[in-house]
Amino acid sequence: MKIKDLKGKKITVMGLGLLGGGLAVVRFLHEAGARVIVTDIKSKEDLVPSIEKLKDLKNIEYVLGQHRVEDFVKVDMIVKNPAARWDNKYIKLALENNVPVEIDSSLFFKLCKNTIVGVTGTKGKTTTSSLIYEILKTAGKNVVKVGIDKISVLDKLKELKKDSIVVFELSSWRLSALGMYGISPHVAVFTNIYPDHLNYYKTLAGYIGDKKFIFSSQKVTDFCIINSDDRALQKMISEIKSQIIKFSREKIERGRSVYMDEEKIYLNNGIDEKRIVDISEIKLKGQHNWGNIMASIGATYVLDIKVESMRKAILNFVKAPSQRLEFIREFEGIQYYNDTAATTPESALLGINSFEEPIILICGGADKNLDMSELAKTICERVKGVIFLKGEASDKIISEMNNLFCDAEKKRFPIVESMKKAVEVARSVAEPGDVILLSPGAASFGIFVNEFDRGEKFVKEVKSLK
Repeated sequence: MKIKDLKGKKITVMGLGLLGGGLAVVRFLHEAGARVIVTDIKSKEDLVPSIEKLKDLKNIEYVLGQHRVEDFVKVDMIVKNPAARWDNKYIKLALENNVPVEIDSSLFFKLCKNTIVGVTGTKGKTTTSSLIYEILKTAGKNVVKVGIDKISVLDKLKELKKDSIVVFELSSWRLSALGMYGISPHVAVFTNIYPDHLNYYKTLAGYIGDKKFIFSSQKVTDFCIINSDDRALQKMISEIKSQIIKFSREKIERGRSVYMDEEKIYLNNGIDEKRIVDISEIKLKGQHNWGNIMASIGATYVLDIKVESMRKAILNFVKAPSQRLEFIREFEGIQYYNDTAATTPESALLGINSFEEPIILICGGADKNLDMSELAKTICERVKGVIFLKGEASDKIISEMNNLFCDAEKKRFPIVESMKKAVEVARSVAEPGDVILLSPGAASFGIFVNEFDRGEKFVKEVKSLK
């Protein structure tokens, strides 16, 4: 496919949204000369911020507050929001009428002729993608970020040069479209797998199935960098047809790999072992980031990047991407950290375990049908105080804590309905030397628009403290 093939085509964009992804799709298609229909079940009033940003575009047809059948069967293509389900009745109708359905990711892969490094996993995608980008940049490569954190997708096509390398963060939703068309990246990176999005997927197997598309269509000349410490990923290794580079916290004796041994990270190219960095030298907070660092080493090794560039970039990578154990400020002897991207109990556990200081935790929110028992246990054992954001996930955590006979009065766990109140209560119980950590372990919907909105409100409240 070429961009010029889109000219004159009638294309429905399903889901404009408020996060910016839909905006980028509409702008890209409009610039390509397509006739664009934008449809969203949200009303015009709800979508005012997004519509305002598109007011300079002419001849865009908006169908808001509803979906019409004709916009899915009498068009040349559908580009759906990644979060829209494939079993949505309008999407199914389009497919039954042989109308191709794309996501921004599948369109990008079809239109991009450059090498793509795709990164997936339940956690660590953004940090690993960012590390790979920094290593390639340090090595002098022409590298382009796509889909990382809140970075858009299709508009990045115009930034590509012949020698550009793309680093693309791939959610299970974006991978689902690649699987439909039998597409996988040249370099696939798989960080880990935990239960997630079970409010969207009917089963854990469905979630894992979409994740597997990162490698399922790879060729023998491609590469897959995979976490061999993860039991679920270990079971997948026999399915991988490409060249495998394992990474592990334990020494790997044979084959090309990246591993830890005696507090050092090594790269084994199959012939020689080279020390990349000592653990003591790493400035990036959180032991879970050691795996992200090893994954980035494996990905850049297969792109022929020298060890010196890897080491330099890793040592200079001081802060995780925003909203991931992000240090905001120290005020009155209390440190404030924003880890709003921790939307699963496992990621909240990683956040909690990144600190030795006493923690006042802000957590909870909307439920994704995940098991909260281990998080509840850790809160009881390791957290000094906890404030819950209103939502069903919070109710589940509290129920689990009560089952453990956790001292409710000692833990002081009020349920609040705003970030302002959460920070206010946390500050009232914290003492100098404590850490106030926003690490929800749950989705954000209800009180907040999304996890980014949740984090931004936390940062705003923390910075306004006087």
